[in-house]
Amino acid sequence: MCASAPITQDVMTIPRKLPDGPVNLVGLTREGMRAALIAAGTPEKQARMRVSQIWQWIYVWGARDFDVMTNLAKAYRAQLAQHFVIAVPEVVRREISADGTRKYLVRIAGGHEVEVVYIPEVDRGTLCISSQVGCTLTCSFCHTGTQKLVRNLTAGEIIGQVMMARDDLAEWPAPGEGMGDRPRLISNIVLMGMGEPLYNFENVRDAMKIAMDGEGIALSRRRITLSTSGVVPEIARTADEIGCMLAVSFHATTDAVRDQLVPINKRWNIATLLEALRAYPKASNSERITFEYVMLKGVNDSDEDARRLVKLIAGIPAKINLIPFNEWPGAPYQRSDWERIERFADIVYKAGYASPIRTPRGEDIMAACGQLKSATERARKSRAEIAAEAGLDG
Repeated sequence: MCASAPITQDVMTIPRKLPDGPVNLVGLTREGMRAALIAAGTPEKQARMRVSQIWQWIYVWGARDFDVMTNLAKAYRAQLAQHFVIAVPEVVRREISADGTRKYLVRIAGGHEVEVVYIPEVDRGTLCISSQVGCTLTCSFCHTGTQKLVRNLTAGEIIGQVMMARDDLAEWPAPGEGMGDRPRLISNIVLMGMGEPLYNFENVRDAMKIAMDGEGIALSRRRITLSTSGVVPEIARTADEIGCMLAVSFHATTDAVRDQLVPINKRWNIATLLEALRAYPKASNSERITFEYVMLKGVNDSDEDARRLVKLIAGIPAKINLIPFNEWPGAPYQRSDWERIERFADIVYKAGYASPIRTPRGEDIMAACGQLKSATERARKSRAEIAAEAGLDG
């Protein structure tokens, strides 16, 4: 990409409207939907009211057909059907882990596929969604990183993953039910699936605004966590335009090791990243930044690493999420021994930071953190090839 290209790479997102085809209303902001309705013949004076009505049908009731929108005149419903569709990604395959985790392979425009993971817990249900087909970052410990970037997802394809999962979990209110009459199965969204969300900023922002809209899916911004590997110029923008919780794929305490694990560090090193993060909690009124730290045996898991980590993040409201490495075929790393992980966690905890050890979920269906990689885009590489790309061949 040339130096003048936009950092968010939104030029790689396919147009919402296919040639001579209807416009998908899913993913349009309220302003975008209003403009689309007016362009399709809705009187301008009625447009705002029509947006509110259609918005609730789509995002409160999960409607997919204009015919069910009974508070709209029949002729107007027919007009809508001529110009628009309500479409979400298609489920190609669903796998359910022994621990209840669900992994979906979903197909989007162009025949590409991405993966979505639902993690049920006692007090919450977390949906891990993707923002890109593939990834540009080539983090050496991440299975998704071995898949080349194909394109960004549209806002509709991003929020559509949430709607698809709500379909599968039967979470939409039934006729006659109020919005709060049944348990909320998807209580949290994490942008931790395939891709770097901040390289697709505008579409991620618009999708999350839809998720947070109080007259729709209505998730609090504190229930949404965006995970970035450290796209520094977009961090302040995330605070200003989204305001969700922030997680950072940190994974190392020296630039030498982080350059190897998270190559984006060569562009924005640890010091530069931490400077941006120190400004984030105040800008977004968030409570804490989550530092994600994958535990790799003999690479980043020493006592010295733990002590260096707490010194680096001093002054940042934070918690350290320790992630036992989830191995995948050909992975060039091994998971740290459990005793080593607990020792690392203890050092961090005694320094005053919460240091939960993430329980691996969905490993039996390759749905755990760092394991996602869509089937049709899968590049089969040997362990030696992956190790060579990661700079670990000697």
